Amino acid sequence: MYFTDRGIEELEKRRGEEEVTFEWLAEQLRTFVDLNPDFEVPVERLATWLARLDDEDDDE
Repeated sequence: MYFTDRGIEELEKRRGEEEVTFEWLAEQLRTFVDLNPDFEVPVERLATWLARLDDEDDDE
């Protein structure tokens, strides 16, 4: 188990039944980066990865 799995498991446990929009998620990510600027690059990478999940060209 990776250390990050703990946070992911907590998120799933606390909010797993909720439905959110990507607009809401984007706003939360912006707020998080505003409060934690050192995490700008990892959040940007996560957001880009999520945005491109269906891109077949990125599988290479």
